[in-house]
Amino acid sequence: LQSYFFFFFFLMIRRPPRSTLFPYTTLFRSDICLAYKFTHTADASARIVIQNALFWGRKKAGVLTIPWCTFTDPEIAHVGMYDKDAEARGIPVQTYTVPMGDVDRALADGEEDGMVRVHVKKGTDTILGATIVARHAGEMISEISVAMQAKMGLGSLSSVIHPYPTQAEAIRRAADAYNRTRLTPAVKGIFDRLLRFQRR
Repeated sequence: LQSYFFFFFFLMIRRPPRSTLFPYTTLFRSDICLAYKFTHTADASARIVIQNALFWGRKKAGVLTIPWCTFTDPEIAHVGMYDKDAEARGIPVQTYTVPMGDVDRALADGEEDGMVRVHVKKGTDTILGATIVARHAGEMISEISVAMQAKMGLGSLSSVIHPYPTQAEAIRRAADAYNRTRLTPAVKGIFDRLLRFQRR
């Protein structure tokens, strides 16, 4: 695949430097090389082509974290794997779902339809994928995309301060739900003993 990128790139740089077709041709040719036929995917893969060609890079399109959004009402956005994809690869999954009806901003706006659903590798907070169905899902999915790209776990998103009230608070609530699972009976027992000791 990388050899195709180089081939397409060198074909394009033969155009006159003032050609207005250059950026569009780059996007078009990079778009047809990938499974996801999105404008933002074409842009990302074109950047990889140029970086690899000009700076002798070794970036690969296969490692891209690619979100997408269907602009219905409510919008449907997704990034990463679905639970069935992970299970097909033998990866155990734990799923956390927050209905938009539990989010104050969604209630205030009358936009309770939808949810935030995040899949993590069971026993860890490694985010495998997420689906958001909400009025502003296209904007909200970027937070999870950044976390996945930066290798941040779902638990880390719990400490991110979100403006109140916003619909993105649903993501923090999903992270809170994960953190509550870390309170095992043994840990809860320790906390109970500490509280009893402090009350003496």
